[in-house]
Amino acid sequence: MSIPKLLIVSGIVLIATGLIWQLGGRFLPLGRLPGDIVIERGNSTIYFPIMTSIVISIVLSLIFMFIRK
Repeated sequence: MSIPKLLIVSGIVLIATGLIWQLGGRFLPLGRLPGDIVIERGNSTIYFPIMTSIVISIVLSLIFMFIRK
């Protein structure tokens, strides 16, 4: 694949991801799923988005699996 085609496809994927994130955030609150760990102590907050990472990994794996076929 040539560089211009790769850039166009990358741009389309980024736009689609942004739209899904924007619209899907109302229905699936990524970053606030059960299983995400938030530790708040004093002035600091530590955040471990474990479940969000798993969901994103599964979705991306399925997308790439369908693209391969």
